[in-house]
Amino acid sequence: MKKKVICAGHVCIDITPVISAEKADHIEEVLQPGKLLNVGPADISLGGSVSNTGLGMMVLGNDVSLMGKIGKDAFGDIVADIYGKYGAVDDLIRQEGDSTSYSVVLAIPGIDRIFLHHPGANNTFCAEDIPWEKVKDAALFHFGYPPLMASMFANDGAELVKIMKMAQEAGTATSLDLAAVDPDSESSRADWQKILRKTLPFVDFFVPSVEELCYMLDRERFCEWKKRAAGRDVCDVITVEDIRPLADTCMEYGCKVLMIKCGAPGMYLRTATEEILKEITPKIELNTEIWANQDFFERSYKPDRILSGTGAGDTSIAAFLTAVLEGDTPEWALHYAAATGASCITELDAISGLKPLPELRAKIEAGWEKNDICF
Repeated sequence: MKKKVICAGHVCIDITPVISAEKADHIEEVLQPGKLLNVGPADISLGGSVSNTGLGMMVLGNDVSLMGKIGKDAFGDIVADIYGKYGAVDDLIRQEGDSTSYSVVLAIPGIDRIFLHHPGANNTFCAEDIPWEKVKDAALFHFGYPPLMASMFANDGAELVKIMKMAQEAGTATSLDLAAVDPDSESSRADWQKILRKTLPFVDFFVPSVEELCYMLDRERFCEWKKRAAGRDVCDVITVEDIRPLADTCMEYGCKVLMIKCGAPGMYLRTATEEILKEITPKIELNTEIWANQDFFERSYKPDRILSGTGAGDTSIAAFLTAVLEGDTPEWALHYAAATGASCITELDAISGLKPLPELRAKIEAGWEKNDICF
């Protein structure tokens, strides 16, 4: 019998125009004031953590309930229709007077994605929106994208802390993902170091990206990375030694299992001692002996093609958490996470490129080539 999973948090629609420009090193080579850029058809798909990670886990064979808030508008109809096809519409809240969140995703070849984002109904999501009786029956509660949800970072993250604490007290393992912060937004003015210090004691699996995490924990270090990158993706210029101080802070704050997504190079895993890992609910059946005291980097796999990076990080999380629930080793959990990211980017949306874990394992064991990136 499959373990039950709750995926809650941010829900939106992604509108992704197909940009067929040549691979660029700098965005100014493609986007310029006054320039007409011809693009292909727009791909309209679900976005946000609930859709990408939640539906990703569902496609990978998990028993998942999806919990988020949308408006009673045209975009909301699209979300509800797609969720309905997966039989996952029951816990979706349609809020009168709120608009459905959407993102315009600019996926320019060679450049990290740019998002034009409207948070919509996500801003009012709160603990009262969660059916806690269902959470009690789950083995895992995953929450995603609090930086894009105003209620989650208001009052030093009090609502986010409340949700993660209540989930843990309900007897589930907890997982938390972040999102990029717009430097000019209200979210940027929140004290994210303080919020994470208060929240991470109630987080068993913390799965942020390295840029998000550095921006929140060490703004000075983040600015140094951006300067070093000189317009490129910071993941192209940092090393494991750059990441470890951030991991140290997360573990000090109380995180038990930390997976940091590092873009094209791959991902990094750090775990706590066996004694601390034993605090995670037995519902998840984690082999604490083999998961304890891990510290390693997993390089990414070469994709068959690259259409869009949209959802690659979220679906990597879906594969990682699925592997955890299925009792895999840390090494294979990272193999699956990296392989799923490589599969995701072969399609425009987050879900279409996903493969079952056994299929990924066969491809890996057959010698799937890794990216030759020094990290």
